[in-house]
Amino acid sequence: MSTLNKIRSALAGAKGRQTGSRDASASGTPAALPRLRAALTAFFAVDGFLFAGWVVRIPAIKEQTGASPSALGLALLGVSAGGVITMMLTGRLCDRFGGHTVTVAAAVLLSAGVALPPLTHSALALGLVLAVFGAAYGALNVAMNAAAVDLIAALGRPVMPGFHAAFSLGGMLGAGLGGLVAGHWDPARHLLALTALGLCVTAVAGRALLRQPALAAPPGEAGTEAASADGPAGAAGKRSGSTRCLVLVMGLIALCTAYGEGALADWSALHLAEDLGAGASLAAAGYSVFALAMTVGRLTGTALLERLGQRRLLTVGGLSAGAGMTLGALAPWTWAALAGFVITGLGLANLFPVAVAHAGALAGPRGVAAASTLGYGGMLVGPVAIGFLAEWISLPAALTTVALLAAVAGAVAWGARGAAGR
Repeated sequence: MSTLNKIRSALAGAKGRQTGSRDASASGTPAALPRLRAALTAFFAVDGFLFAGWVVRIPAIKEQTGASPSALGLALLGVSAGGVITMMLTGRLCDRFGGHTVTVAAAVLLSAGVALPPLTHSALALGLVLAVFGAAYGALNVAMNAAAVDLIAALGRPVMPGFHAAFSLGGMLGAGLGGLVAGHWDPARHLLALTALGLCVTAVAGRALLRQPALAAPPGEAGTEAASADGPAGAAGKRSGSTRCLVLVMGLIALCTAYGEGALADWSALHLAEDLGAGASLAAAGYSVFALAMTVGRLTGTALLERLGQRRLLTVGGLSAGAGMTLGALAPWTWAALAGFVITGLGLANLFPVAVAHAGALAGPRGVAAASTLGYGGMLVGPVAIGFLAEWISLPAALTTVALLAAVAGAVAWGARGAAGR
C-alpha cells in the first residue's frame, strides 16, 4: 500500500508540474520574455525605418505625380487621416484579438503599403494610398505599444523608453540609407526593397509574438472587474471615471511632447537659416542634433525611470525641454540655438513613451490608443500652428510655444500625482 501511495503521489506531482508548465507558458515564462522583448524591439525599429524611408522619397514622389505644393500637402494629410482614424479602432482590436496578432497584421500592411506611393501618378491617388499607409502606421504604433505595456508588467521593469529608442534608431538608419540610395535607385525600387525587408523582419519577429499568448489581461479591465466585485456600482463607476481622466492627462502630456517633435522636424532648419544666418549644412544639423539627443535620452530612459520614477522624470523632462527650447528659439547665436535643441531633445525624449506606457497600465490597449491619438494629433497640429504664428508674429516667437507646452507637460505631471506615480 505504501508503494501504491508513492506511485500515486509521483503521478500527481508530475501532473501538477505539467499543469504548472502550461500555465507558465501561457503567462510568459522568464525564458520567453527576452525573446518577446527582442521581437518587439525589432517591430519598433522596422516601424521607424519604413516611415523614414518613405519620408526621404517625398520630393521624388512629388515630381512623379506633378503635384503642386498645396496638392502635395493635402495628399500627405492622408497619412494623418488614416492614422488617427485607425488608432482608436486598434485599441478595440487588441482587446479582441490580442496585441501580438494585431502587431503582426499591421506590420504586414505597413510593409506592403510603403511600396504603393511610387505607383501613383496624381495627387488624389497618392492621398488615397497614403491613407492606407497611415492606417497601417497608426495601427502598428498602438498595437506594439499595447504589447509592450503587457511585457513591461511581466518584466517588472520600465523598459518602454528602450522600445522607442529602437524606433528612433530605425528612423535614423532609414533616413540615412534612403539618402544614400536616392541618387542610384528610383523610388519604386527603393520602396519595394523596404517592403521586402519589412516582410522579412515581420516573418522572423512575428513568430516569437504569435507563439506567445497575451501576457496579461488589460489592467483597466481587471481594475473595473475588481471594483464591481468588491464595491457598489457607484464605486466602480467612480474608478472608471478617474481612470479615464488620468488617461486623458497622459494623452495631454503626449500631445505637448509630440507638438514639439513635429515643430522641430519642420521648422528648426528654417529658423537656423533665416533667423540666425546659418549655412545649409549647419541649418540641416538642427534637427539632426535634436533627434540624436532624443535617441540618447531614450537609451538611458529605463535607468532614469528606475532612479527618478515616472512623475519626477516627466516633470524634469518637461521643464528641461521648456528651458532648452526657450534657448533654441531666442538665442542670437547658432551654436547656442543648437545647444538648446540638444537640451530640448533630452528633455522630451521620454515624455511620450512614459505617458503612453502609463496610459496602457491604467486602461489597457484602449488607454494606449487614446494617449497615442492625442499625441499624434499634437504632431499634426504643431507644424501648422507654428506656420500660422510665424506669419502673424515671427518664427522665433512661434517656436516659444514648444517651450510653453513642454513646461505645461512637466507641470501637469507634477500636479497629477495619481497619474504619474511617485
